Amino acid sequence: MIDPLAEVVALLQPQARFSKVVSAAGSWRVRRSESGQPFYCVILEGACRLKVHGQQPIPLQQGDFVLIPSAYGFTMTSMKPPAAKQPDTPPVQLPNGAFRHGPQDVPADTQLLVGYCTFGSPDAALLVSLLPQLVHVRGEPRLSTIVQLVGDESRAARPAREVILARLLEVLLIEALRSAAGTAASPGLLRGLADERLAVAIRRMHEDMSQPWTVAQLAKEAALSRSAFFERFSRALGVAPMAYLLTWRMALAKNLLRQQEAGIAEVAERVGYGSASAFSVAFSRHVGLPPARYVREQMAMPQPD
Repeated sequence: MIDPLAEVVALLQPQARFSKVVSAAGSWRVRRSESGQPFYCVILEGACRLKVHGQQPIPLQQGDFVLIPSAYGFTMTSMKPPAAKQPDTPPVQLPNGAFRHGPQDVPADTQLLVGYCTFGSPDAALLVSLLPQLVHVRGEPRLSTIVQLVGDESRAARPAREVILARLLEVLLIEALRSAAGTAASPGLLRGLADERLAVAIRRMHEDMSQPWTVAQLAKEAALSRSAFFERFSRALGVAPMAYLLTWRMALAKNLLRQQEAGIAEVAERVGYGSASAFSVAFSRHVGLPPARYVREQMAMPQPD
């Protein structure tokens, strides 16, 4: 059986590029407004609050994992935030390489592992649009075990620490996405897969991308009326069924074209278009250039070592 989440993660190629241990005490606040760098946070000890732009504040506790896959603006504070007019204080780097918020002459009551990851796929922006804006996982035993390993490794000065930590964080990112599929995630693929009816239709799409799917056919797979399916799908994933299908078809098409193992006509057939010309029109509209030119530009790009 095709696993849609596994396909998305495999194409995304998540990698942990940067992490740091942050401790805090007393009243503190950090504000960030950045884009293009997916943010993650592991609560190693204590508790804090996270406020993502446009969403309600979330209390975080030991063992929690948070991932914000796309552009974001967020504020992280102590459980009792400082006054709104009080200026933010930058973290102080400690001799051991960790960072500290709040007074240093008292024991820390919170410890975090925070960092940024990258998605190696050239189509990361396209694929990230299928994920929730915020992934928050709590109470998952498997995830807690990985978090514990990450915490132990982050505090130690063992040989190859950075290599091991990077690999553990990559596993943590993937496990978090998988774990969040069964939670009340924000709109995206994970919420869709948590809905038994929608999950059937989503898996059928991914299993047979060459099928010329319609909303009516997908609704039948989900055992729902056309209107009920359309509304339920759009609400859960944040996009209409045909928009989701188009996004995934274009991501697969670009990947197949980059591999240069199939001609344009074969790629068109494999992603559900009746002719190369129909595929070329759709691809040009979605990507901004025709498939043949896309292939030439990919061939001209320097290859990674």
